[in-house]
Amino acid sequence: MQDIPFESVLPGLYDKNNHYGCAYIGETRFAGSGAVEVVSPNDGLVFACIETAAQKQINIVVESARQAYQQWSSVPAPKRGELVRLFAGQLRKFKEPLARIITLEAGKPLQESLGEVQELIDVCDFAVGLSRQLYGLTIATERVNHRMMEQWHPIGPVLVITAFNFPMAVWGWNAALALVCGNSLIWKPSSQCPLSALACHALLLAAIDEFGGNRALSSVVFGGKPQVEMLVDNKNIALVSATGSCAMGRAVGTRVAARMGRSLLELGGNNAMILCPSADLELAVRAITFSALGTSGQRCTTLRRLFVEQTIKENIITKLQAVYATVKIGDPFDQQNLMGPVINQQAVDVMLASIKAAVAQGGKLLAGGQVVTDKKGFYITPAIIEIDAQAEIVQKETFAPLLYIHSYHCLEQAVKEQNSVDQGLSSAIFTRDISEAELFLSAKGSDCGIANVNIGTSGAEIGGAFGGEKDTGGGRESGSDAWKNYMRRCTNTINYGSELPLAQGISFELPENI
Repeated sequence: MQDIPFESVLPGLYDKNNHYGCAYIGETRFAGSGAVEVVSPNDGLVFACIETAAQKQINIVVESARQAYQQWSSVPAPKRGELVRLFAGQLRKFKEPLARIITLEAGKPLQESLGEVQELIDVCDFAVGLSRQLYGLTIATERVNHRMMEQWHPIGPVLVITAFNFPMAVWGWNAALALVCGNSLIWKPSSQCPLSALACHALLLAAIDEFGGNRALSSVVFGGKPQVEMLVDNKNIALVSATGSCAMGRAVGTRVAARMGRSLLELGGNNAMILCPSADLELAVRAITFSALGTSGQRCTTLRRLFVEQTIKENIITKLQAVYATVKIGDPFDQQNLMGPVINQQAVDVMLASIKAAVAQGGKLLAGGQVVTDKKGFYITPAIIEIDAQAEIVQKETFAPLLYIHSYHCLEQAVKEQNSVDQGLSSAIFTRDISEAELFLSAKGSDCGIANVNIGTSGAEIGGAFGGEKDTGGGRESGSDAWKNYMRRCTNTINYGSELPLAQGISFELPENI
């Protein structure tokens, strides 16, 4: 097991026995039930234990967050931005140890983990600027001596549910924006990555202390499905932002809607790239490799389906087989390895089952798909399968390094087949033909929330709103105007005259003797 300086990034929360509670409000630790062992995918060894929260602890957390919100919402937004600026300073100070925690828990290559921490820093910087740009509108009114405008107000405690694959950055997208918008935070992280959550929580507490704020602005709750249900059912939680599978999002969204709550869902992607004959093939192969293999194929933006024009298909297959044969797989702390493990044995089993199903449905295994038996942990070689785009297995997202290749005759056919799946997160086209690029970006082109030209499907910057359509959930996080998710809009009309004209020219006159 790698030596990770937990204590340096978990001030006040570090447990020398690596046994952590079920919930944290500030540094206050709550004891829960059971002891869930957390296993590193790198070597299959237990590195921590966590407890799970009961309804009592969850009620305390939510009420504490509600009270903290009431204080925080009255702080001017630029001042709230100052807290996020201080937090970014803490992240910069501990960038490398934070990255090493991610690599321990999620099995990401260290370079990718460093990139994730940098993404968290970047979104904090974005949010600091945003704290002076929470603009409303002045709206033209049809009534004389009236003014109409919009204001945006904080909404309350924000629950952030995160997955294992980006254990810090996705929380950061939500946390940085929610804080500058005037809300408090409750974090339900993946049980695979408790130390990532506690490390970020601890550094945020350090920033809150320096700012002079209320530590109850930040809480962490551990648990599984029962704990998620207790949280999302609580009417005092103003927004539930959930990242994970489509099935998880559908269940969360249904429960939140049942209480007329608000949800922000970032769910699965079954992402595609279209490769045209005019493309720069060397550039495309590099993009395919990173998009398909980054984070061991466990990104929501991972490339799953590659549509190749029929005249260049064999050339591309040969190039990809050669590249895949050179991919080094192993300890993600060793920077010579391009790929680390998948998250657990279940991920290995699901990938093997998908390969078996694809072959049974007419697919041809072109590369990889073998379990790595000479290493401890959960390692498997990345696979390429040539298969019909309409095969049943292709319609599902396999969260693993499994790439399907399809051939096409004309671009319109490729776009139609790309759009035929239920998910709609990320997409890309490689072409040097401006007409092909513009068709892909038009309303008749990609139906995804992200559509790229001559770059891969993964690796989004924080400045653009991130999210997708259809079963991907329709939410948008991070950049652009995603801040509006964390606020409520209020339309104001002010009459500064002495008359009471009604809209639409309606006349409603009372008798003169009243």
